[in-house]
Amino acid sequence: MGILELLFVISVILIWFMIGYQFILTVYGYVNFVKSMKEKKRFDQIEVDYPSCTILIPAHNEEKVIGNTIEAMMKLNYPKNRLKILVINDGSTDATKRIIRGYMARDRRVAIYDIPKGQGGKGKSRALNLGVTKVKSEIVAIYDADNTPDPDSLRYLSAQLVTNDELGAVIGKFRTVNKYRNLLTRFINIETLSFQSMLQAGRWQMHNIATLPGTNFVIWTWLIHRLNGWDEMALTEDSELSIRIYEEGYKIKFCPYALTYEQEPETLKVWIKQRVRWVRGNNYVIGKFLKELPNFKNKRLRFDLLYTLSLYYVFFVAVMISDMIFVLSVLGLVSIPLPGPYTYVWIMAFVLFIFEIMLAISFDGEDRPSNVALIILMYFTYCQFWIYVMLKAMYHEYIKKEKIHWDKTVRFDLHPKGTAMRRGES
Repeated sequence: MGILELLFVISVILIWFMIGYQFILTVYGYVNFVKSMKEKKRFDQIEVDYPSCTILIPAHNEEKVIGNTIEAMMKLNYPKNRLKILVINDGSTDATKRIIRGYMARDRRVAIYDIPKGQGGKGKSRALNLGVTKVKSEIVAIYDADNTPDPDSLRYLSAQLVTNDELGAVIGKFRTVNKYRNLLTRFINIETLSFQSMLQAGRWQMHNIATLPGTNFVIWTWLIHRLNGWDEMALTEDSELSIRIYEEGYKIKFCPYALTYEQEPETLKVWIKQRVRWVRGNNYVIGKFLKELPNFKNKRLRFDLLYTLSLYYVFFVAVMISDMIFVLSVLGLVSIPLPGPYTYVWIMAFVLFIFEIMLAISFDGEDRPSNVALIILMYFTYCQFWIYVMLKAMYHEYIKKEKIHWDKTVRFDLHPKGTAMRRGES
């Protein structure tokens, strides 16, 4: 067997292993979905002594979205005397501050914290660390500046936290509010729903592990202080903090019926910039904790970090190799005369990929027949762009050796025609 044939066989095996494991996670995600619907009914019927809560909303030049976000927070079904909405104005130079003050005049629960000049503009982690020093409530809720949660979301998150002593934090689900805007946002919608069904619901059901998503979650105030806040070097501060919460002996639970809606990138340029930041952020997290892996108290957390490493490196290398060999074969530049049904194995992996994505998005009522064609197109376009993102992130990280720098995701004007209808689709 030549080197080309060997690379092809290895890539097919690795692709099958990763897709197969993700299918198992999807099945566990379905089990979690069924259990969660029963759990939701139980929480709708019991009385809970809700803790005092401060919502932290980091905001840097968010004039396009901050108004809708604050309005959604004001409509939350949470005891009014136990809720504070603190918007962290991180050096905004647009109308963000004026908009916030307008809502402060309408609702005494809304407050603003202006980061002192010279201390702002250093990323979300820095803004949260400064903002949390102003918190006096029992729990903290984190929402991004473009989020509009359902009225009951915070109530569900808090109820989970106070009724389970094992939990240090509880996370909800996010949906794409602008999913109908264009083909890219449709792809992102499928990707985010699949991610949450597999890697949040599935991992929680299978391993009791979930990862903070950066928005729509609650955490004990004393716990965030004990952990010394967010790591300001981490571009994916949520993933980094998740590991420290588990190592502190607490769990993070996924609550799929606590919904929020957020805006996703509408242009490829913005998407690439955001995803490169995510990859570099995960590189930092893996590098920070990889040496400590043998000493992790939580054995399942060890496996989970190794899985993340495989997903970001091994799997994408395997896909890249198989793609290269496929293109070269189509062009007639190489041939792979291997005995055995390797081509059929690859095709079956592709079919399994489509099936597991359809199963994953069925939890949210998105398993329409038209989405099959969308998923097929997504595999040959959107999924392949991730290879470019990975290579670009590696270039900036290891060749240019650029310093870590936070870039906020560009917001877009709200488009009524491109906004998902909430009722009936969640």
